[in-house]
Amino acid sequence: MQRRRTTDDPHCSLVGQDGRGAHYGSLSEEAIEIPQPSNTALDQKSTANVFSDGCTRIDFVLVWETVPWELSGQQDSRENGGLQERSATIHRTWRKKFLDKLHAAGIHMEKHTTRLEKKVVHYLLLSAPWNVLCYYAEELQLHVPLQVLPRQTSNWSASVLRQLGIPNLMAQEVPNLPLDYYTCPFKANKLRWFLGSDEQDTFFSTTQRHQILYEILATTQYGHSREREVGVDWLLSENVFTAAFPLHEGPYKLRPEELAAGSLSQRQVLFQYWASWGKWSKYQPLDHVRTYFGEKIAFYFAWLGFYTGWLLPAAVVGTVVFIVGIFLMFNDVPSQEICTSEEQYWMCPLCKTCPYWQLSKICSTFMAGRLFDHGGTIFFSIFMSLWAVLFLEFWKRTNASLAHHWDCSEFEDIEERPRPQFTAMAPMTMINPITGAEEPYFPKHSRLHRTLTGLMVIMMMIAVVVMFVVSIILYRAVVAILLSSSGYFWFVASASRIASITGSVVNLIFILILSKIYISLAHFLTKWEMHRTQTKYEDAFTFKVFIFQFVTFYSSPVYIAFFKGKFVGYPGNYLSFLGVRNEECSPGGCFIELAQELLVIMVGKQIINNVQEVAIPKLKCWWYKHKLLSTKKAGEEGESVLVEPAPWVMDHQLLVFEGLFDEYLEMVLQFGFITIFVAACPLAPLFALLNNWVEIRLDAHKFVCDYRRPVAERAQGIGIWFSILEAITHLAVISNAFLIAFTSDFLPRMYYKYVHDTSLRGYVNFTLAYAPWDFVLQSNTTCRYRAFRDRDGNLTLTYWQLLAIRLGFIIVFEHVVFFIGCVIAWLVPDIPESVEVKVKRERYLAKEALAENKVLLERWETRSNASIMNPAAGRDWETEQFTSS
Repeated sequence: MQRRRTTDDPHCSLVGQDGRGAHYGSLSEEAIEIPQPSNTALDQKSTANVFSDGCTRIDFVLVWETVPWELSGQQDSRENGGLQERSATIHRTWRKKFLDKLHAAGIHMEKHTTRLEKKVVHYLLLSAPWNVLCYYAEELQLHVPLQVLPRQTSNWSASVLRQLGIPNLMAQEVPNLPLDYYTCPFKANKLRWFLGSDEQDTFFSTTQRHQILYEILATTQYGHSREREVGVDWLLSENVFTAAFPLHEGPYKLRPEELAAGSLSQRQVLFQYWASWGKWSKYQPLDHVRTYFGEKIAFYFAWLGFYTGWLLPAAVVGTVVFIVGIFLMFNDVPSQEICTSEEQYWMCPLCKTCPYWQLSKICSTFMAGRLFDHGGTIFFSIFMSLWAVLFLEFWKRTNASLAHHWDCSEFEDIEERPRPQFTAMAPMTMINPITGAEEPYFPKHSRLHRTLTGLMVIMMMIAVVVMFVVSIILYRAVVAILLSSSGYFWFVASASRIASITGSVVNLIFILILSKIYISLAHFLTKWEMHRTQTKYEDAFTFKVFIFQFVTFYSSPVYIAFFKGKFVGYPGNYLSFLGVRNEECSPGGCFIELAQELLVIMVGKQIINNVQEVAIPKLKCWWYKHKLLSTKKAGEEGESVLVEPAPWVMDHQLLVFEGLFDEYLEMVLQFGFITIFVAACPLAPLFALLNNWVEIRLDAHKFVCDYRRPVAERAQGIGIWFSILEAITHLAVISNAFLIAFTSDFLPRMYYKYVHDTSLRGYVNFTLAYAPWDFVLQSNTTCRYRAFRDRDGNLTLTYWQLLAIRLGFIIVFEHVVFFIGCVIAWLVPDIPESVEVKVKRERYLAKEALAENKVLLERWETRSNASIMNPAAGRDWETEQFTSS
């Protein structure tokens, strides 16, 4: 329900009142009649978020574009011109209906236009009056302050350093620190209870005013609701409007007169103390981020900073393990045997047309593999598994503390409203069992049918991904065969390595292309499923896309780690797939290939993403500003050109904020790489740490400088991403167990050390089998290959003993790590004790206040009843009234 504006509204003059309805640049291309300020006034007000009257605050801006009349007839063809004219007429009609309803709802409006070379850009400034703000604040259950609280928040690392007496180099004094309040949902009839209720212009925060305006825009109909003709989002998708956004609070760059910290705007504070590269080692001002951008964005940066801080010990331990691998590499006996073997070991061909090769040729590759494949791998795998468990447990505590501090602990269960799109499309209503309010409802069985249909589509897309993975495998095999038979020594010697590297690059290209297609499909399916709240909608969308991205990004590493080289056969009896011989591991082993694959995908993707995040926003902003340079040419004779563009023009040049999904996805995929396959690449946490230090400032700079200001959204945490992180943590334990057991040489080395020779002399000969007699007779050459088989090709007793050891290791490894993880989860409570005490205290005070109000109400009712039942009092009143008359 929307309130209508009263006729005595002082701002009615801002919109045409000629009795014919307002001209919103809709059916008429004329501008809305507004008082035209002088050029000097425009210069003074151009950077202030107010109307031209100097006091009415701008809460939202709507933008649309039209073609000038003198250019509208210049069309490429009559047919195209007719189609464009019909489309423009429909858009004008929808725009007029939409803006007429906004006008009727009491929204103040002021219009400005900017003439470009081939089009006119219309800026409609919107402001909600006090009565509209109060009505929707109560509808949206916005929290407003009751009482100021002393600040009690502090970073855990700051507390530890303080107790140890170590100077905290990460601390910084940030000006304009937001205050803490006791808050409660706004009630218009309890207005006098709230702090600042006598100041109507500043009572509701800027972000709350944005939320109210967006709610009005998102629920205003311009046609039939059953045809989805509801809300500004649909109008944006149909290009009726080109943009809808709230304004930033002035420019982010400091002016000479603003160098004093006390005069900084919120945006300038964030730019100076958060988005600046010089602050990379400082704590993030999360309270400032929450005040300016809302809880949802603040939770993302809180999680990203927390994750980056926890990567530091993992990176240190991983680097130590890698350095240990360097020392072991030079003292490794099997590596020395291979490097000094010369022509002692002739290996069987890797393909039908490949030549025999000497094992000594892989000396450097085998030694490189020892950097990652040694005893420290076991320790680091266990360390990272327990690190992941601890990380998630302590993030639960941090999340609970922030949710309580930001007053959103019960947002998803009680406060979150249905999505405007759901409200418009839901076929029926139902009483909410928690709040008791009547809300739109979509039948569960209908949603289940749609969800199952979407699941089938997802499975089809995953099947497409698997087909691409198979094609990459075949590509590697074919390229290796072609290079091996090319006759060039360098190509023959490096055939497997070249095939593997180029396969990784091709796989990355496929990943990027398929991701774009699938994300659009996931958006459509999630909208079709009709989820009630924005949180559930985003969780469903996130789950769909992550499943696809997980299969896409991890399919190649999983193949190399667990399948490649495992089903090859033996000389004279090689296994094939689709007529192509199954791919073998490179001469250096699959472990070094897996490390190489991780570096290509993980580091390569991070570099590409960071370059995109730096270059693409800058290029887009530059191109848009370049197009708007023609604004200065549009000034007519006698008109003065503005030296500085208006704030709505400046913000219109910025990029559209498209949500946090891509930011979360990048980090969660990274988390998977550093946990699921960490046994193969101990340097992965270090690369992740370096990337995230850059990522935090890149993202901060994008939000402050490059993006239009998003509408603030409340949230209770990071949503379904936490459940995904928990699933990855459990999967990482299983993955590392199998990786060490079946891909690493750790267990065969331990077996040989304890059964044959503790010095590992002769280990290389122990791992090599002789080619079967049939193969030797055909080729007249004796060769070796990696396997535990006899001269007839049968598996030896050593193979079965090692298999039993490997399976036993997997069981022991999983049970030990899972048990320790469960103990850690049990010992670390999800909610800090201090937060639990605060919550209990607040509930106690709420009950006391309720009981006190109940007593006062009963006393008032008793007095009222006594005055009614007392005949003397009634007679005196009546007599007095009668006498006086």
